[in-house]
Amino acid sequence: MKSNETLVNTVRFIVLVLVQVLLLNNINFMGYVNPYIYPLFILVFPLTGNKTLLIFLSFILGLTIDIFGDSGGVHAAAAVFIAWIRPVALKYSFGVSYELNSLKISTAPLPRQIVYIIWMVLFHHLMLFSMEIFNVRHILLILKSTLFSGIFSVILMVCTVMLFSKKPS
Repeated sequence: MKSNETLVNTVRFIVLVLVQVLLLNNINFMGYVNPYIYPLFILVFPLTGNKTLLIFLSFILGLTIDIFGDSGGVHAAAAVFIAWIRPVALKYSFGVSYELNSLKISTAPLPRQIVYIIWMVLFHHLMLFSMEIFNVRHILLILKSTLFSGIFSVILMVCTVMLFSKKPS
């Protein structure tokens, strides 16, 4: 990674953690809705970046959220899981342009960005709530929490990506 990319990713990491911890962790609507924006760091990490570094940074990101939220490691596990499954989601969402390494997520067509974000949020939330609740008898609660928190997380992430993406000149 170039030093400029390192700086951008460092700032992105810190800002997303602060927004999550200071603002979004305090939102709990009807017991099911708690939006998560921190996975956006994993989603927009440079495609040419080191995959091992991404998994390590994902662990640190999730662990930081766990420390501030006293959640026992579920965020770290969910973050590492989506970092690990990210290449599959990229290939499914972007196809040939990902395989040819000619993809930049911020300049990809919006529908493909949304599909990618939806898949990653679904994987993240399903893993997160499955480990948080950790009881098969509560599968409906897991699915309900995944769905409702996922909808708000996707909306929040899509709006953030649209707000901060560079428009082609």
